[in-house]
Amino acid sequence: MAKSYYSIVLDHSAEAVWAVIRPFDHYAWAGVESQTVIEAGKAGDQVAAIRRVAVGEKIIRQILLAHSDIDRSYTYALCDPSPLPLRNYIATIRVAPIVETGKAFVEWWATFDCAVEEYDRWTKYFEQEGFARWLAALRQFMATQRR
Repeated sequence: MAKSYYSIVLDHSAEAVWAVIRPFDHYAWAGVESQTVIEAGKAGDQVAAIRRVAVGEKIIRQILLAHSDIDRSYTYALCDPSPLPLRNYIATIRVAPIVETGKAFVEWWATFDCAVEEYDRWTKYFEQEGFARWLAALRQFMATQRR
């Protein structure tokens, strides 16, 4: 099983960051130019809600597996058929307070199965082209919220 991981520290409280990323149907903070909707009229924090993200002609569907306001986290999986040559993709994003400074520690990781020869490609892809990029966009989004 492969694992990708990335984390950042934001100059905002964990509560403020969680308020932005909490709704599973709000994805603008990630800087992804897309149309995001929750299918079948479910709520953006309802376990089993399916988020459909349309980026141009490409559609990615993800199912919410867990959502916790106490842990400030949610976990989701790619729906079948996967748009990527991966299996068993499960990701979690979590926000934790840094007690000493009042800042937020945000971490995002995914586990998945892929072909052995593709391991480095996909782990680096999610780390650098996914989580690092999306969390940098979150930093920018939070900076505009402060103004």
